[in-house]
Amino acid sequence: MAEERPPSSNVGVESTVASWKVMPIFEERLTNSKLEEDQVIIISISDHMMTSSLEGDGDGYSGEHHHHNPPQDSWLPITESRKGSSFTAAFHLMCSGIGIQALLLPLAFVSLGWFWGILCLTVAYSWQLYTIWLLVNLHEPSPQSGIRYSRYLHLSIVAFGEKLGKLVAIFPTMYLSSGTCVIYIITGGTTMELLFQSICENNLECKSKALTGAEWCLVFICLAILTSQFFPNLDSLTSVSIIGSVTALSYCALLCVLSIIKGKPDDLVDDVIILNDDATSKIRNVLNGLGIIALAFRGHNLVLEIQGTIPTNLKQPSRKSMWRGVTISYLVIAMTVYPLAIVGYWAYGNKMPVKGGILSAFTTFNQNSTSKYIMGSIYILIIINYLCTFQIYAMPAFDNFERIYTTKKNKPCTRLVRSIIKVLFGGVTYFVAVAIPFLPSLGAFVGSLALPLTLTYPCLMWVAIKKPKQFSRMWAINMGLGYSGILLSTLCAGAGLWSLIVNGLEANFFKPK
Repeated sequence: MAEERPPSSNVGVESTVASWKVMPIFEERLTNSKLEEDQVIIISISDHMMTSSLEGDGDGYSGEHHHHNPPQDSWLPITESRKGSSFTAAFHLMCSGIGIQALLLPLAFVSLGWFWGILCLTVAYSWQLYTIWLLVNLHEPSPQSGIRYSRYLHLSIVAFGEKLGKLVAIFPTMYLSSGTCVIYIITGGTTMELLFQSICENNLECKSKALTGAEWCLVFICLAILTSQFFPNLDSLTSVSIIGSVTALSYCALLCVLSIIKGKPDDLVDDVIILNDDATSKIRNVLNGLGIIALAFRGHNLVLEIQGTIPTNLKQPSRKSMWRGVTISYLVIAMTVYPLAIVGYWAYGNKMPVKGGILSAFTTFNQNSTSKYIMGSIYILIIINYLCTFQIYAMPAFDNFERIYTTKKNKPCTRLVRSIIKVLFGGVTYFVAVAIPFLPSLGAFVGSLALPLTLTYPCLMWVAIKKPKQFSRMWAINMGLGYSGILLSTLCAGAGLWSLIVNGLEANFFKPK
């Protein structure tokens, strides 16, 4: 065996591959003979391979090499199961990508108009689709190494260094995960209350038994956490994502079709955008419109995590399956958001309510002329969608808590520990939802601060990791888009803050409506 022994100084890809070839021989010798010198070398090579994988999120390869993965990664909910496919990825992306922000798109067209509204929506759609392509390819930057980055924060640290990587990525990833869950609790509770009111109609006795805003939020979070107990990892949420995607497409389609059937309303509402003639108001409205369009596309903080559920090998890297899933899902998303924006603006124009978008507009103008069964169906579809999407966005938070536990205890979480973690997370998010029920009103401002995670960081991470030649086409495109994203984020955050100052903010702490 001495002539087959790889040199101990080779710690590159060759030594990693060599360790795969000789490991079965080593395992057989362990059972039949005592440890010899060449076996010690094999162990050191294998240890280096394991260390390299740990440095790259410790994912390694699935399939024939899966049993050599570091144990902690197989304990955590994001990377615990690698049985995903293009099909499952597509539904995860659709479920997380269509939601609350898409309903506000007609609002952007009020200040931008038909031409600029459609143009800006197309540019934003293409831009964020390109950054998803970058993330999909950065998930596995070198397939031969077996290193995979299944968490956005870790990829940011690898690209920008530990201090800067954490500084730029921790807040947006936390807000887009836990913060989104809080917003779903608030809006989910509000939608439950609307469902109850539509059932009661004019029955005063029924309405007298209505719950308070905090109690409706409590009902929503209890259902959400109860649901989460049945799904231990991200891959197991496939059925949930399918239900969430179908319900999202259903209520968006219903709102579009019913808005066309009902036609344009003649009545006015109080809560409308006031298009002032002064230049400053026009500039603010245009920037807010751009912010709404930019924030309509969500889920970039989950792309790497979703790809982490897909198996990979040298012949079929995970990026191929993932990109097929992205292509399918974003074709469907485009077929959803464009009709929402166009039909919503056509039907309601500048009478579009600031809060709630097309859903609030339809409820305000057409609820009395629409069957309570149809209205109830829309509300039920929205509630189910919110419950499903909550599961997807909560998974990175569950993963972080379990990582802390497994690091300290050096063992996987028991079912009881996982249940406790989910209940505690539900309690914290419910407290924040009740304490700051006006958080959705801050969405334009706070969301703009997290916008670089979608439009900027993937471009700069590509330059930092792939190191394209300076002034080459890929270098110029990514640097240009990266700094343009920072500029857009700054302008949208400024416009959001400007609107809060001009219009005021109803800070109803601990008084959810």
